[in-house]
Amino acid sequence: MNDTPSPLLSVVIPLYNEEDNVAELYRRLHAVLTRMGQAYELVLVDNGSIDHTLPMLKDLHRQDPCVRYLSLSRNYGHQGGLVAGLHHASGDIVISMDGDLQHPPELIPELVAKWRQGFDVVFTLKREDPSQSPIRHRINRLFYGLVSRLSGLDLTGGQSDFRLMNRRALDALNSLPEYGKFLRGLSHWIGFRQTGVVFDVDARFAGQSKFRFRELYRFALNGLFSFSVFPLRVFTIIGSIIAVLSLLQVIYALVRTFYFMIIGTPVVAGYPTLVTGIFLLGGIQLIGIGLLGEYLGRVLDEVKQRPLYIVRERSAGLTNRETGGDNA
Repeated sequence: MNDTPSPLLSVVIPLYNEEDNVAELYRRLHAVLTRMGQAYELVLVDNGSIDHTLPMLKDLHRQDPCVRYLSLSRNYGHQGGLVAGLHHASGDIVISMDGDLQHPPELIPELVAKWRQGFDVVFTLKREDPSQSPIRHRINRLFYGLVSRLSGLDLTGGQSDFRLMNRRALDALNSLPEYGKFLRGLSHWIGFRQTGVVFDVDARFAGQSKFRFRELYRFALNGLFSFSVFPLRVFTIIGSIIAVLSLLQVIYALVRTFYFMIIGTPVVAGYPTLVTGIFLLGGIQLIGIGLLGEYLGRVLDEVKQRPLYIVRERSAGLTNRETGGDNA
């Protein structure tokens, strides 16, 4: 007889105004985890919702002690809510996923099976997202391809925050002190033995996506600037090329001036060329200053050492494993 206790599985889900999805999300998760016969906890993070998400989580907690909720003082973005849940997860293995049911709970047994084969991290790749336009699909592939080339990480299109990590991998991820965490990149950066599972994205069960263009733009910049200083090096290269070309232009202008002086032909001033050059160099300098500002802004965030999130309320059974307290 095997007396080894079953490992605890934590499922971490950040939620923001998802009152229409909570009941169905719990129903499907409970059905899957019950069939697995797995000891589990659901860590549901209310990320500053202004609808009835939090009261619904409290009701579920009263009905099922395996449901544990964490309420943040405001919305800290998708990554902030996810980090808060990961800090409070107690499981030997932890699965993170979204609460809109585009990440199918029915895939959890396959992720756990990969973990039982010896993998520390099991990430997922979206085969197709029916809610995503072809343009956004191409932009996503371009973005992940760019980050992969610049950072050296093996990121591909279709990455998501639907992944399994064992305790040692999660502890390594949680120990990283940086403020603006790009979890899709950091989960690869920490190493360990990893594998991927491809899945079909389900349509959103209810409601509208909270990932608007503004959030996607910030998310992309954070991913790019968190793993590479190549954008700054680009302007070093551009500056060097312009300096060389300018030197050649000076030599050409001197030779041309002396030549026309010798043959007695007046030199016509190149006003349009001068104005074009000024605007070109001015634009390049402003873009370079903007990129430098992006990096300095991230340095400022790190220096402030503000918490990644602040907890307003939490259910019994939840403790921040990183600090032992309420705040990050």
